[in-house]
Amino acid sequence: MSEPIRFLYQGQVRELRDVKPTQTILQHLREDLRCTGTKEGCAEGDCGACTVVIGSLDDGELALRAVNACIQFTPTLDGKALFTVEDLAQPGGAPHPVQQALVECHGSQCGFCTPGFAMSLFGMYLKQEGRAPSRCQINDALSGNLCRCTGYRPIIDAARRMVELPPVAFDRAALAERLRTLQRSHGFTYAAHGQHFHVPRTVAELAALRADHPAAVLLAGSTDVGLWVTKQLRDLVDVIYLGQVAELKTMREFDGMLEIGAGVSLQDAYEALAARYPAELTELWQRFASLPIRHAGTLGGNVANGSPIGDSMPWMIALGSQVVLTSSAGTRVLALDEFYLGYQKKDLRPGEFVQAVRVPLPQSRPGLRFRTYKLAKRFDQDISAVCAAFAIVLDGETIVDARIAFGGMAATPQRAAQAEAALLGQPWSEAVLTGAMAALGRDYAPLSDARASSSYRMRTAQNLLRRFWFETRLHDPLPAQAVNAFAGA
Repeated sequence: MSEPIRFLYQGQVRELRDVKPTQTILQHLREDLRCTGTKEGCAEGDCGACTVVIGSLDDGELALRAVNACIQFTPTLDGKALFTVEDLAQPGGAPHPVQQALVECHGSQCGFCTPGFAMSLFGMYLKQEGRAPSRCQINDALSGNLCRCTGYRPIIDAARRMVELPPVAFDRAALAERLRTLQRSHGFTYAAHGQHFHVPRTVAELAALRADHPAAVLLAGSTDVGLWVTKQLRDLVDVIYLGQVAELKTMREFDGMLEIGAGVSLQDAYEALAARYPAELTELWQRFASLPIRHAGTLGGNVANGSPIGDSMPWMIALGSQVVLTSSAGTRVLALDEFYLGYQKKDLRPGEFVQAVRVPLPQSRPGLRFRTYKLAKRFDQDISAVCAAFAIVLDGETIVDARIAFGGMAATPQRAAQAEAALLGQPWSEAVLTGAMAALGRDYAPLSDARASSSYRMRTAQNLLRRFWFETRLHDPLPAQAVNAFAGA
């Protein structure tokens, strides 16, 4: 039996019973509610013109996140609060400090992108709570917003200026209390227009639904599946949404590993991982998509997607990570590098889904030298041409374990078996490095495409291994400032 979608918008609880389950939040705002301040640009989560802020309860605590409305399906709003640019105006029509700062700093010309920028800044304004943001924080908050005419300098100025203006309070406690009244104690199904949107609350419910609906699409952050609808115009008959399964949103340490539930956002997962691998993963965290995409997408979804250019898999494989697979028949654990069988092919049995990933912690690997590198045409929010990860374990000067993995070099994220063999048991020396670089040429036969040629990919893959040696060699390793153009950013 279908139940309505319930969410807070403009101070009211709204119930929806007849929208398509794959209608996007952007479409609902513009076409149904006639709230046209939120714009459509790319319809794929790249330009940020559609940015909104979603309020939700995470383990009972209020979370406010900027996301792309153009790829989020309307039923995902159930139990949440939606804020758009129309909500920024204060009583009497006075502008919000975000809006006032954009005016004072001349942060708009044609104005099409401005509502999206305003909402990204609003998300940062709520997080900063009056504290002046750093340039890095501003860049990160605006990484998902594209401006073609104003230029970013006045918008960055507005990000600084907004916290200097008289503050506007946001009643978090009142919002959290209202959201608590919308929370469901059970899973539910929303059905309309011949489509079904299933929302389980537990892993057991999810496993049962997966068994009953083997052809259903599993939906987590919608950063990929959303494009199936907006770009490929696919008609998704059955969708199973993972976003309300509390067990999938947990993280825990055990047996020298960090287990990250498949529903944990990319932002939260990378924050936890970068705290444990600060020198190795902080830059990749910042460069992994935009902040709104990281707020919505999940690490488990990135792994389950299995894209050959996914940025998470190479370093996870290099560290020896595992994937936890669950179905109504039980649970099994698989090494991540055994999970990918071919292009878009995974070792998933009928009814199975990714429940969690397990990442080894640094203290469990004494002597570990680990780095990951991303090559792309832009610093952030760009698909990798090559994503590389190197992990060796040294006993004195001897390499006793070596794991090398690349994305963008093969049909799947793939280890470099011959390069690893050239390193194993050898001293970490330049001569051994040279042999391993040559072995990479036998490990991969990369394709040429719009991002990079085959020869460029191979040359840079080999040079990244050399850079890894420069940074981790036993004698006179080079500091970050000597090898990274962004080290001072």
